[in-house]
Amino acid sequence: MHHPRKTLAAGAASGVIAFVLLGGAAHAQDGTQEGAVDEVVVTGFRGSLVAARELKRDAEIASDVIVAEDMAKFPDLNLAESLQRLPGVAINREGGEGRRVSLRGLGPDFTRVQLNGMEVLGNVDSPMDSRGQTSRDRAFDFNVFASELFTKVEVRKSFSAEQDEGGMAGTVGLYTAKPFAYDGTRAALSVQGGTNSATEDFQHRLAGMLSRNRDDRFGILVSAAWSKRETEEQGYNTYTASPIGPGATDLSPLSAADRAKVQSGTLVFQRGNRLSVWGADQERLGLTAAVQWRPLDTLTLTLDGLYGEFTNDRSELHLATRASQGSTILGGTVRHSGITSPPPRLNAVRWDEYNSVLYADVDNTVFATETRRQETKNTFQQVVFTGEWELTDRLKVDGHLGHEQSDYDIPISDKFYTEAFGGLITDYSADGRDARNTYKWDTTDPNNFRAHEIDFSATYQKTRLDNAELNLAYEFSDAATLKVGGSFRSFRNSGYSQSTDDLLKTPWETGALDDRVNDYYKIFDKHDDQSWVIVDWDKALAKYGVTRTLGAPRSIYSVDEDTTAGYAQLDWRTEVGGMTLRGNVGARVYETELTSSGVANVGPVTVSNTYSGVLPALNAVLEVTPQLQIRASAAQNINRPSLGSYAMNGSVSRDANSGFVTVSMGNPELDPYTSDEYDAAAEWYFGEVGMVAAGVFHKKIDGLVVSQRVTNVPYSSTGLPDNLLPGVGGSTNVDEFNRPINLNDAEITGLEFSLQTDFFFLPGVLKDLGVVANITFIDSKTTYPNGQTGPIWGMSDLTHNVTLYYETARWGARVSSNYRSDYPIDQGGFRATTYVDAAAFYQLTDRVRLTLDAINLTDEREIQYNGAQAKRLWNETSSGRTVFVGANIQF
Repeated sequence: MHHPRKTLAAGAASGVIAFVLLGGAAHAQDGTQEGAVDEVVVTGFRGSLVAARELKRDAEIASDVIVAEDMAKFPDLNLAESLQRLPGVAINREGGEGRRVSLRGLGPDFTRVQLNGMEVLGNVDSPMDSRGQTSRDRAFDFNVFASELFTKVEVRKSFSAEQDEGGMAGTVGLYTAKPFAYDGTRAALSVQGGTNSATEDFQHRLAGMLSRNRDDRFGILVSAAWSKRETEEQGYNTYTASPIGPGATDLSPLSAADRAKVQSGTLVFQRGNRLSVWGADQERLGLTAAVQWRPLDTLTLTLDGLYGEFTNDRSELHLATRASQGSTILGGTVRHSGITSPPPRLNAVRWDEYNSVLYADVDNTVFATETRRQETKNTFQQVVFTGEWELTDRLKVDGHLGHEQSDYDIPISDKFYTEAFGGLITDYSADGRDARNTYKWDTTDPNNFRAHEIDFSATYQKTRLDNAELNLAYEFSDAATLKVGGSFRSFRNSGYSQSTDDLLKTPWETGALDDRVNDYYKIFDKHDDQSWVIVDWDKALAKYGVTRTLGAPRSIYSVDEDTTAGYAQLDWRTEVGGMTLRGNVGARVYETELTSSGVANVGPVTVSNTYSGVLPALNAVLEVTPQLQIRASAAQNINRPSLGSYAMNGSVSRDANSGFVTVSMGNPELDPYTSDEYDAAAEWYFGEVGMVAAGVFHKKIDGLVVSQRVTNVPYSSTGLPDNLLPGVGGSTNVDEFNRPINLNDAEITGLEFSLQTDFFFLPGVLKDLGVVANITFIDSKTTYPNGQTGPIWGMSDLTHNVTLYYETARWGARVSSNYRSDYPIDQGGFRATTYVDAAAFYQLTDRVRLTLDAINLTDEREIQYNGAQAKRLWNETSSGRTVFVGANIQF
């Protein structure tokens, strides 16, 4: 079959290749005319590598850095996609765009993100339930901000006492532009337009920056970035696998052996077996302002402000084998316009060695369509006032005051279900990576569908952080500087949800209402495999006289953390055997007061907890030669549990017949995870760009949180107040008690290797080639809630990145490959992925640069599975290739 989207993408990829070839020919011609030059000014992508290398080289902790070449010229369209080029970094994606960062094998919840020196928490979510819809955690979503607003991103992989505690995997520092970084009056404008092979829409990106610096005494900088685009992920989607039995199914077409196998109840089939599409209309706006004032040569004051707004209107569409009666492919019967469907009939079935059904041919099975609409909006605001004062030649003071707030609202999250029945052949590939449905009935005929159910819901989250920090540094000599400081952080996360479910469900099932969809159906024809009937929301609600109303707020929660911390650190430099040895040693103390409030199903609950600790840290760098240095680090750090684990919005229930008492709740008494961390690395620097680095790291983690289920415990041991449920309290026996606890330990050991160099040793035009590459091996071990051991959830044991670039003063191009091996999650995992991106530029004039960016050239598929051994298909989606062309203008 001819696919116009794939043709469009292939043409875009060919355009990138042609750009590279034509540019190479042009450069070869230029090389015959240009004479020798006395000075080489390193700019462009190569210049960014040089600047980042020097920052890494001078640092006393293990770190990696990405630097923008100039105003509004960050080297990637997305911050997360830039970070994935660094060793030890892996990302996940939504709609083809990088969203979250995993560092050195630990998930996004373990990576702290700071913006202009202040911790930042800005959450959106995934449209897919299996990826964490309406999630509440400590991770940061990098797709909230446009990359053009930033000038530097730093990844600090080892811990020092002057850093805020937390972020066990490491800290990502984001830095917006400052006016003192530019001379006089400067301005930049970036304009881009593009398309995606899945949506074929026109996508806009616009960014601008204006800076005014008056003799480094007073400066002001403002910037803005705006983008609008459509996204689409589509593919095959299932629910968790479940055993199937014969039920009321007609098994007469099967052989005696196959019939006996089905009747044994040992076969397992994926539920749902649905074709799925997740679409979105996204709009992103970012505004920054920075004011710097230097009233004295020794005093610099900076006021930073950032506002971000990310709206995402989403649709979710499914054609599935799941309905009100029966949840597997064998389903059940369905009442439709007064007619009851005949019982399902299984014509053929095949399975693998894990008893997973790979092929099934059925008639009269029950289908459902889901038409889901969502409106989401994230707003982020931050204001930070920073001061740096050299009181004397030896005493320096710096600090900041900051406030930020992030609101994530989903005011509309509605579902409309319809039902139908017919025949289906489902065929899973032997390797479990994909599946295909063949429908024996017309999925586009509205006469085959009946209305079934409407669900309305909304979710609201709010995060607030206030931060104050003061640091003093006294330089005893060139060889020793003592640093002391303190900080206070007040963090609050709160939210609630509302819903009205199962509207008109019973009347439709009993036939009391006209259940035909003919008056409000639409045909959805954008899935590559099949078209089907969906619902026009406005027409459907008008037909049944339904007004969108929501129930009272529920799942109400709030978590408050107030942390006071202080540190002392000695930065030192000495000579050992003619070699320079430098580093720092210190300790950080902290105390956190936590209050968790929520509304259980029977009333409000508030619980408080306090914990504290001391975290020592040592970092050392031995400069063996001017080109070779060796690093070593040892430290202790913590990571606070997820916000959901703290939440006090559980339930207390008692079965009316049996008297069985069940309690489910969060646990505010959880302690933070603790880790002993060790790093060692050797780094060799050469040439203008060159660097080779090899390192090893190890983390021993105590107190990972798992969900605990215990039976027959006194109610008093739950920590909940009496009388949340009449007659339940004190010595009442709780038959089942569920809550998260600190239980598991884990260990991580990893190796990192990285290389970047120009091919300066090659002749002629080939010397302008260069490569940046890294590879990370990770081994981890922990114990799962079922008692089995295995790698930490969310951890890939192998990642590698390669970027090949060719760059001259006039033009440049690069192609990058990012690989992440498969990794487990709760109930399943993700298959390995390789993403390939490309970028190119042509310097039209000294001030005008034409750009080309191509993302996900191979249209890589994201494949999620369930079952540790069988690895049954769970989700398989692709999001298309994206191409942008544009111009960057410097004034």
